[in-house]
Amino acid sequence: MSSNGGTAILGAGLFATEAHLPALVKLGPAAPPLKAVYSRSESSAQKLAAAAATALHVAPGVYHDGDTSANLDALLKRSDITSVILVLPIAHQPGVIVKALAAGKHVLSEKPVAKDVAEGAKLLATFESQYKPKDLVWRVAENFEAEPGFQAAGKAIRDGKIGKVMFFNMSVVNYIDKKSKWYNTPWRTVPDYQGGFVLDGGVHSTAALRVTLQSPLTYLSGFASLNKDYLKPHDTVNAVLKAADGSHGMFELTFAAPTQSRTGNTMTVTGNSGWLSVSHATVEDASTGSQTPVIRVTIKSITEVDGKAGVEKEEVVDEPVRGVEIELKSFFAAIGGADDGLGNPAEALKDVAIIQAALNSKGQPIDLEKLISQQ
Repeated sequence: MSSNGGTAILGAGLFATEAHLPALVKLGPAAPPLKAVYSRSESSAQKLAAAAATALHVAPGVYHDGDTSANLDALLKRSDITSVILVLPIAHQPGVIVKALAAGKHVLSEKPVAKDVAEGAKLLATFESQYKPKDLVWRVAENFEAEPGFQAAGKAIRDGKIGKVMFFNMSVVNYIDKKSKWYNTPWRTVPDYQGGFVLDGGVHSTAALRVTLQSPLTYLSGFASLNKDYLKPHDTVNAVLKAADGSHGMFELTFAAPTQSRTGNTMTVTGNSGWLSVSHATVEDASTGSQTPVIRVTIKSITEVDGKAGVEKEEVVDEPVRGVEIELKSFFAAIGGADDGLGNPAEALKDVAIIQAALNSKGQPIDLEKLISQQ
């Protein structure tokens, strides 16, 4: 992998430190060496560099906006850096994506693809016309799409284990107070993009629906509201969705749960010969006592015997949570010419379209395909 050059992390916030850096550690030689880190502030860049030195045993270059000789432009001029991982605030990412591509770098940018459908579509068109022909790779880091648990749920449906999908439900209830580390990020506290947490976190849920259901979601009707003033502009959406295969379902998403006890994240998909559920769980190792976060897929199947419903069979699949590691591995493999399709910006745009439609529907049906195509 080192023959593809080095990589750099642009952005030194929580997710860069707590997710991307550990993922690079797990990938080991499957990832290119970390050559540099960048943040708008020198202190945060130094902090990430120190964490990288401890975890990866490297000394990445430190770049920040306070020094013109060591700013983002200077980093992008380095010929030994061929790819960048963007973990920047939502509104800032599109400009940096284009700047990095223009500098000849392969780009993995954190979800969402952009703050809205119009900007995402414009960004995708720019990439397709100007940079894809130069064999540059741009992928969107959506770890729920990459999670083996959601992939396993999708495979169970493709394999016919629950029959034809009839209806589905996605319920994601989060509790965010002012003490949350995710709330206490300046760009999240005063968001300059639609939906606030509903967009930032909601695209995880829409991506999970996308890879599980298989059939594209085509129509949405819903309502949005704000229930906790500090979570402006919206903190809750409830919507009805229809898929191309005729199935339909409910999408419940909120960050305004009154207490921690009300929280939960569960998807159920019901077919004509069974059903499955997808939830988050923790598995404890009996010998070591260590705990591993997993995505648990429970599949209930019924087969007919002599024209009558037989015994219900249960299959439980526990997949360790490792979406960030997988999306990084997929990105680096794509640079090398082995593209497995993960992180496709056009698919990530569909995730934003669902959230945007839910925020703006006010009960009126919205054609999701038209929302994207009209941009």
